[in-house]
Amino acid sequence: MDQIGVTAAAPKCPWGLAAPPATSCSLSDVMSEQLANQLDQENNAIPEFPDISPDSLADGMAETDNDLLLAQMLQNQYDKEFDSQLRIEEKRFNGDSKVSISFENYRKVHPYEDSESSDEEVDWQDTKDDPYKADKPQTTSKRGFTGKGKNITTKHDEVVCGRKNTSRMDNFAPEVQVGDGVGMDLKLTNQVFNSLKQHCLSEQRRSARLHEKKEHSTAEQAVDPRTRLLMYKMVSSGVLENINGCISTGKESVVFHADGGSLEEQPVPSEVVLKVFKTTLNEFKNRDKYIKDDYRFKQRFSKLNPRKVIRLWAEKEMHNLARMKKAEIPCPDVVVLKKHILVLSFIGQDHVPAPKLKDVRLSSEDMTRAYHQVLKMMVQLYNKCNLVHADLSEYNMLWHQGQVWLIDVSQSVEPTHPHGLEFLFRDCRNVATFFRKAGVTEAFNVYELFNAVTGLEIRGGNDADFLSQVVALEKRNEDHVQKRGKKTFNVTNEEEEPPLLQDSDD
Repeated sequence: MDQIGVTAAAPKCPWGLAAPPATSCSLSDVMSEQLANQLDQENNAIPEFPDISPDSLADGMAETDNDLLLAQMLQNQYDKEFDSQLRIEEKRFNGDSKVSISFENYRKVHPYEDSESSDEEVDWQDTKDDPYKADKPQTTSKRGFTGKGKNITTKHDEVVCGRKNTSRMDNFAPEVQVGDGVGMDLKLTNQVFNSLKQHCLSEQRRSARLHEKKEHSTAEQAVDPRTRLLMYKMVSSGVLENINGCISTGKESVVFHADGGSLEEQPVPSEVVLKVFKTTLNEFKNRDKYIKDDYRFKQRFSKLNPRKVIRLWAEKEMHNLARMKKAEIPCPDVVVLKKHILVLSFIGQDHVPAPKLKDVRLSSEDMTRAYHQVLKMMVQLYNKCNLVHADLSEYNMLWHQGQVWLIDVSQSVEPTHPHGLEFLFRDCRNVATFFRKAGVTEAFNVYELFNAVTGLEIRGGNDADFLSQVVALEKRNEDHVQKRGKKTFNVTNEEEEPPLLQDSDD
């Protein structure tokens, strides 16, 4: 059998001379047990390095042939240069500021460097106790007092109670900012603390009520989630192109301007308004007296559900506008009604609403012409439409294209209403007072205007006598209606109703 030579190539050492190559041996020598043990011992042998102390690294040995020692010396020199450069950057960053930023976490930590702080020091940031936090006042013992003799202090001590009350402010709601009263050694008396506590509780209840009210009712220039959903459905169904914003607010509704879309039943104007009736009765609490005695809605009135009352209110304005439109009285056209949102035609041009009669400045001829128009509309409203506006004033009349337009007729009632003539007398007083102040010499006084509209001949020297006769007439009319079981004024013509959008959740 031929002998095969085996050569072991040794790695070159960068720090010294290479070891001589191993001598070749035969295969039989390799297979021998003695040679195998010798090779195993050489491979498992651990090189012994001399002990390296920090002092030796600090001294900087000039000559050495140990690789580990050379590497640690180089690393030590690099760490010192890095720490010195980091200190320079820290000083440059902080400058003369009273609050300094430490770069301690970025420095190299060496076991051979002596620490300036003792081993027993503990960083307060790593503990639960903050040394800069003021201690809370200690509670008195169960006996109710501390100390002896002249130095006795009871739980009713002014200073002790004041500090306790200050510490109790931490139990207030999170939104109440109490500050660091304990750190400032603030002392609150019992009266002040109880007042603050009561105020915080009342504010919590008020904020809860306000949040609930905003979620379930419309507020000024804002709508609740249900109303926003209805408006979104109108836009998505194509009735409206978009809603531009709020143009008017009142005690009963919020009016938004919108661009009209299309309907299958009738065309939609290019500019419309959304009259969103407020679902809260806080601003118009006497709203029920205009609707509960109205014979058209008396059977459907329910004061227990405000949302149903608001829907009836919107439906009532729709019916009243339909009557006025049939009598050719200038008023907005009804486009569609959806629950408590009434879409009407826009009185104005290019997103600019028509001014109210109160705000517009007219010449004497225009003001006189406006007075005759209002007088004619009141007569038509009473005789042809069988309605009383019940809130007629210069605030509910618009001036557009040289003509007076009537708006806000949701509270309008029929003359047979138990207070219908009283509402008419109030309207006559508002109209007569406004036009007389505007300088219209032909304007009737309140009594002449009332008789001109109703066709009656009631005479009275003052408001009390005149109103007493009006109330007596209303009483006789109410008794007549109750006995006959029908209204005194019958409307023979059927009203043409605008479409009502039905919703799935009705």
